[in-house]
Amino acid sequence: MQETVTKALTGDFNKKKGLWFLFAAIITLIVWNLPISVFGIAGLTIVQQRVIAIFVMAIILWLTEAIPAWATSVTIIFVLLFCVSDSSFNFLQGNTGEYGQLLDSVGIMACFADPTIILFLGGFILAIAATKSGLDVWMAKTLIKPFGTKSKNVLLGFMLITGLFSMFISNTATAAMMLTFLTPVFKALPANGKGRIALTMAIPIGANLGGMGTPIGTPPNAFAYKVLNDPAGMDMNIGFGQWMMVMAPLVIILLIIAWFIMCKLFPFSKKNIELKIEGDMHHNWRTVVVGVTFAITIFLWVFGKQFGINANTVAMLPIAVFAFTGVITSKDLRDIDWGVIWMVAGGFALGLALNGTGLAEVAIKSIPFGEWSPIVILIIAGLVCYFLSNFISNTATAALMIPILTVVCEGMGNKLDIIGGTSTVLIGIAIAASAAMSLPISTPPNAIAYSTGLIEQKYMAKTGLIVGLITLIIGFSLLIVVGKMGIL
Repeated sequence: MQETVTKALTGDFNKKKGLWFLFAAIITLIVWNLPISVFGIAGLTIVQQRVIAIFVMAIILWLTEAIPAWATSVTIIFVLLFCVSDSSFNFLQGNTGEYGQLLDSVGIMACFADPTIILFLGGFILAIAATKSGLDVWMAKTLIKPFGTKSKNVLLGFMLITGLFSMFISNTATAAMMLTFLTPVFKALPANGKGRIALTMAIPIGANLGGMGTPIGTPPNAFAYKVLNDPAGMDMNIGFGQWMMVMAPLVIILLIIAWFIMCKLFPFSKKNIELKIEGDMHHNWRTVVVGVTFAITIFLWVFGKQFGINANTVAMLPIAVFAFTGVITSKDLRDIDWGVIWMVAGGFALGLALNGTGLAEVAIKSIPFGEWSPIVILIIAGLVCYFLSNFISNTATAALMIPILTVVCEGMGNKLDIIGGTSTVLIGIAIAASAAMSLPISTPPNAIAYSTGLIEQKYMAKTGLIVGLITLIIGFSLLIVVGKMGIL
């Protein structure tokens, strides 16, 4: 501990990050100024070369974490605006024919208020309101009751409830809340038993897997959902309920498999647990407002397509209701995870740059994607995403990979039908990102669980690796089947 403090005080951490940042800047400048012929892409423009350089910068900064992940996203948007937009410096704009198509500056700024961002904000607002009213505690108490007091059943109950909550609430907030509920349970278990490990691991596994269930469950889902539904792009019109119809059953199956694995790896020495969740729901009109709004919002998210309302529009319902009723105040807005919002916006901006400058189209024509095997692409992309997401933010991984794979999918055309189409690849990336849970640094829920001191890294790695690989196999297989059936 003293050594860590000393390093922090002497600036060793900052020196390391500073060197990585300098490395990123140098590589970016080199790529920015290379002769265009080096890239071997016919018809490549100066503006498109700059976008490639910005993409390289994003990869290095996100991988090395030289600056916070959200700060990398802000930097991406800043450089796009100042260097490749129609509002950039005059000397950087040049002649359109010579320099290439500049990005619309308004479009870049609109990434901060993209409809998918509003969808996320709606989810965050719901979570804050549920916590303020005590509705989350009441739901946890109510949902856990049917599982009784048998140790194995309690473990299953915590996993399923955590998975359910993380479909609609940030998986970080869900993990923190559910671990709080476990504190009194631990008192009833032997200090040296493996039951504590099972229960503690149940929370991050439940949160990570549960996030796959809805488009708002985790940021990688949002990236895939946006690209697939973008009217200017693939325009597949996949509804919130359509996503849930496929992914929610997958989550339940995976949670049950994970439960079975943990029962084998970490058997309980005590057969029964007396369950006692602390906290109560507030009994006032605001709680009624939250409960009713919560129910209506989820109903419209699931069935809104039948009423002609998309999920992004529905997200404004809780925001508006809680604002004008005073359930949510300006002070509560500070609790929103704005870092995630900025991260998602930066990823959207990268995708916009690839398409808006014509770089995606040029790449499609220059690289023979049609000759590649769709199955090989799916497997390699999934494994790369899984590997990276174990070490860096799964949001950053998705932000890097989905724009690239969108280009690949467009270049392959009908050849992707053998694996169920483009949706299999892009939603597969979202699954692979959520499946990465082998290390304490892999996801915030893992970090929170590890911070309790109840799990050793070797146990987390073993469980995370087994559950993660099973998730990839079952998840990809399901996507291929439903893709071929035209469900997604």
